[in-house]
Amino acid sequence: MSASIAETPSIDLRPLPRPQRHVLVFRHFEALAPGEAFELVNDHDPLGLLHQFHELLSGQFTWDYRKQGPEEWRVVLGRTETAVAAPHVHDAGCGCGSSGGGGN
Repeated sequence: MSASIAETPSIDLRPLPRPQRHVLVFRHFEALAPGEAFELVNDHDPLGLLHQFHELLSGQFTWDYRKQGPEEWRVVLGRTETAVAAPHVHDAGCGCGSSGGGGN
């Protein structure tokens, strides 16, 4: 990855309502150039989000835990150097639960 940890922008999901979290992460990911990354900060392990990335963008992202609880999780999420532009993958009604009430 081309960005160092010190240069990696951070997005704190904790103050956001859960339905908005996945949408925000996918929007930020879609804006990344190959080799770029950002850190997400969450109040729980974002495994549901990781599963979505595996389903929708397998091989196009990196996921590196920097901190794993118990109060805070930090993950550096990046676009691989060889990734193609991500299709718009997250709309209301996608079934993940984050556009309604629930989800991670």
